[in-house]
Amino acid sequence: MKTILRFGLARSLWVVFSALAVVLALGAGPTQAADKTPAVASAEQEPEATAIFYKMTDFIARAPVFSVTIRSGYDAIQSDGQRIEFGEQRRVLLQRPAGLRVEVERSDGDQGLVLFDGKGITAFKADDNIYARAEKPGTVDDAIVYLVGDLQLTLPLARMFLTGFPKDMKKKVTSINYVEENFLFDVPTDHLAVRSADVDMQIWIAQGEQPLPRRIILTYKNAPGAPQFRADLFDWDLSPKVAADSFTFAPAADAEEVPFLIPVRQKGSLPMEKGDRP
Repeated sequence: MKTILRFGLARSLWVVFSALAVVLALGAGPTQAADKTPAVASAEQEPEATAIFYKMTDFIARAPVFSVTIRSGYDAIQSDGQRIEFGEQRRVLLQRPAGLRVEVERSDGDQGLVLFDGKGITAFKADDNIYARAEKPGTVDDAIVYLVGDLQLTLPLARMFLTGFPKDMKKKVTSINYVEENFLFDVPTDHLAVRSADVDMQIWIAQGEQPLPRRIILTYKNAPGAPQFRADLFDWDLSPKVAADSFTFAPAADAEEVPFLIPVRQKGSLPMEKGDRP
């Protein structure tokens, strides 16, 4: 029987972190669709689309607190070229400057939890009843930089949770085009096609005073097989109830503490885009 590779990821604790792929890379290029679908304009920076995109980045970067559920799917390109999709769902609670909670459930039922309390990062893998803790005082930005830079974890959406999100996008984005107005979500959205050197992104952004993304598709166009990452973002709440223990981990008596391990990136895994450190 053929062995299906899930991006070559070992079923270890650090997988919980790669499941945190919750936050945003960039890019966005439309794929050619049916003949009746109008072509997207080729202008480098369409003013209307650019204004919509950066209104979204500024809005998220300035939000003091929010929660969102992200249901995502990603391609695992097999050695014979077959494209296999795996999925994850994450519930994210972020409170600036120093609170982050990510509850993770993978498509195979695996569950995990990632917490940052301003003093350190804790990861818990429920199926194995193990957890790890790394002391890292600072802000949410500091924690994400540590996860990507020091622990070398692939977080395709990590930039969306950083206060420097708008500035980072302006450095990397090469074109932004308007595709269409879309009415298939809970609110009307603007469908944009955004591109960087390594990633094409399509993004659907809610119209109105809360320009929050409802769907994101990333295409790693320079990677073998051009794998995609797809995410639907829903249940946004800009004033969620934050309990006193939301970012605190209390292990069960029989839970085992293990050290963090920095994984070796395996051949065939979904790559970070070039320079993908926040």
